[in-house]
Amino acid sequence: MKKITLFYDEMDSPIGTLLLLSDGEAIVRIEYGRLADLEEKLTTWAKRFIGEPYFVHQPELIASAKEELEAYFKHQKQTFSIPFKFYGTSFQQKVWQALYDCIEYKETKTYKEIAEIIGNPKAVRAVGGAVNKNPFSIVVPCHRVIGANGKLVGYNGGLDKKEFLLKHEATD
Repeated sequence: MKKITLFYDEMDSPIGTLLLLSDGEAIVRIEYGRLADLEEKLTTWAKRFIGEPYFVHQPELIASAKEELEAYFKHQKQTFSIPFKFYGTSFQQKVWQALYDCIEYKETKTYKEIAEIIGNPKAVRAVGGAVNKNPFSIVVPCHRVIGANGKLVGYNGGLDKKEFLLKHEATD
């Protein structure tokens, strides 16, 4: 298996520690938590999609992403321009791209609407599964996807974080 270096840094945020990973060219994941707690999960993911990972703490490679996230939490930024790459199945990538492209700041969409956007209206459950595996918390706005009844449902980081992010955006 090909060996790869993943560079990382951690940052404090109003919703807890965020872990940012880069392949040296682009951000490849933003996760809730610390590398020490997520290393096994991230190793499994990396082996599946890109290779055997070696994690290196390299804050300078992550600095611009951290700055954009900090600006978001200070209500100074509503969209992100950091370079990122999706690593996942082709279906997951299609869903994640739709989230990024089609849900504006302060807007929400249902899982059904996302399924329709990607041209697969019967794939509501599969869309939910892909949304749950979104590798770019906050930047790819899976927190803006809600249930058909308008309720907050499912969020990989926890519903408390989803609720915080939606309220945070609503106060701009």
